Amino acid sequence: MYILGDYHTHTTYSHGKNSVLENALIAKKKGLKEIAITDHGINHKCFAVKKSDLEKLRQDCNEAEKLTGIKIYLGLECNFISYDGDIDVDKDVLKYLDIFLVGYHKLVKAKTKKEEISLFLRNNISKIFPVSKSQIDKNTNMYINAMKKYNINIITHLNHSMKVDVMKVALEAKKHNILIELNGKRICFSDKEMLDMANAGVKFIINSDAHSCNKVGEVNNAINLVTRLNIPHDLVVNLDKLPKFKGNENELIQ
Repeated sequence: MYILGDYHTHTTYSHGKNSVLENALIAKKKGLKEIAITDHGINHKCFAVKKSDLEKLRQDCNEAEKLTGIKIYLGLECNFISYDGDIDVDKDVLKYLDIFLVGYHKLVKAKTKKEEISLFLRNNISKIFPVSKSQIDKNTNMYINAMKKYNINIITHLNHSMKVDVMKVALEAKKHNILIELNGKRICFSDKEMLDMANAGVKFIINSDAHSCNKVGEVNNAINLVTRLNIPHDLVVNLDKLPKFKGNENELIQ
């Protein structure tokens, strides 16, 4: 049982430790056929990709692909910036991208200052104070709104640092052919939630979330979950096969 592609890796363009080429060389060494470079979206306060760097990042991906023979997708791991489901992308960003990942991150510039306090402060204190049902509903609706607005390919590390109704998000993802990530570093939903998603036919993708080249393809945490719960392999799109991503033109739905 192997993954053939790793579609969540970071480089020095955000806060990864290595270059696109270094990630690709390690991927080839480990027997992967494809990777994606998915540095952090443009509204991250500390680790954002600069819009002005996207053309150079595109060139780096093309050059590394030629040198290694590894298929390299250019993506971003984008950020929520409002409860309406707005994300830090626009057409000037999307024109460079092959795939489009979305996940909740702290330290992000929101659409408004009021939204920044509401969206991030309330969720960031969840480790200290229990999250209310109303807050979980707001978070869940944000994901649902985003999936209706954008041609998202992958939801990353669902339920990490922002509590949601996992099943509601997953069922909406299934409607839009969006993949739920099984993250190589952290799984933030329960066995029951995982089995409920699988029983509903939700599709998954296993990724490393590597921030150094040596971690590319390191996904034992996710592989072990799939094995332990006997998740059907046909539900994991990069397990012993390569995925076909929808809408690589990445136009906004609305």
